[in-house]
Amino acid sequence: MPTLSQAKAHLRVDHTDEDTLIEGLIDAAQQTVLLYLNVETLPTAAPVDIAVLMLTAALYEQRESVVDRPLSDNHLYSRLLAPYRAMEA
Repeated sequence: MPTLSQAKAHLRVDHTDEDTLIEGLIDAAQQTVLLYLNVETLPTAAPVDIAVLMLTAALYEQRESVVDRPLSDNHLYSRLLAPYRAMEA
């Protein structure tokens, strides 16, 4: 799974002021991906890591509940995760 340094590189953050926040966002993103995939542990795969980074970035950039632009779904996120999603019987 993505590390703090990988997430900071993805976010283009070069200071330590928000490390705790970013670690929390990584954790939230991982938990969200687990729920989306309907699995107990995250697969070790580059597309899953990228999806976690994408979601971490979205949470970082849109951390306020009120934004000046409409939120939109990123279909790339679901396309990256689709092969790893466990469907319920």
